[in-house]
Amino acid sequence: MAPNASQLSALSCLFSTAVFREMAKKGRSSLFVRLIGQTGIETRGCDGATVGDAFDQAFSVLRRSGQRDEYVYRAALTHNILLGTHSLNTASMLTEFRAGTCKADLAILNGTATVYEIKSERDSLARLPNQVTNYKKVFAKVYVIAGESHVREVMEKTSADIGVMRLSRRHSISTEREAADRPDRVCPGTIFESLRSAEACAILRDLKVPVPIVPNTILHASLRARFERLKPEDVHCAMVKILKRSRDLAPLGKLIDQLPSSLQPAALSIQVRRADHDRLVDAARTPLDAAMAWA
Repeated sequence: MAPNASQLSALSCLFSTAVFREMAKKGRSSLFVRLIGQTGIETRGCDGATVGDAFDQAFSVLRRSGQRDEYVYRAALTHNILLGTHSLNTASMLTEFRAGTCKADLAILNGTATVYEIKSERDSLARLPNQVTNYKKVFAKVYVIAGESHVREVMEKTSADIGVMRLSRRHSISTEREAADRPDRVCPGTIFESLRSAEACAILRDLKVPVPIVPNTILHASLRARFERLKPEDVHCAMVKILKRSRDLAPLGKLIDQLPSSLQPAALSIQVRRADHDRLVDAARTPLDAAMAWA
């Protein structure tokens, strides 16, 4: 039986930042207990079932529903592309990364910078044209990954240089249209506004451009002026190189290996202290019956 609206909401909230960070900080989560009870899935009484097993079962229900949320799409991209085609040692992933007036759902940095805009069954396409326009200013390759009900309209609303992917009901990704690799069209000034100051300075040094030595009150404007005089391709190439280093996910490899697959996308996008990793793993391994006492 398909979950109702209330159950769908609880399933989505299980994979929220609040639950993940509570488990990492405290080694337990009363919010998890409340939400798992609202999902309607049968979890208790299963011999040897753990909290991690409950997350996996909840995710299995969520991804089969006709109203898959953004987390399901992020999980597909994480497992099929970041951890499938690439690895944490060769590529990095950005989530909620600023691009002009928008925030990119997910981007992967490998030999180039590729952004993936998610349009789930729950999403409208009204903002898509503006999002694509902003993404082109920061990323060489732009993809829209959508559910089957959206694919045709996405193809019609986007130009031929924008890639389109389909997430099937079986959770597999197929490419309907390849994205063009166009680092020449990015906007160095827009890229600068997406970066931390230290990253912007590192890019200038990588390109053999002097970092301005000025008071902090005018540093931002001075750095931006330097960026705006640079070639788009050079800035994009340096951005990929520097961000792969500054946003390196390789140190999370051990944590990822110890978590259930349904929680791996969360671990790669939600920052928790290194000191809390073991506590998070122990929470996921807690027998489910014992975890009910977390309430």
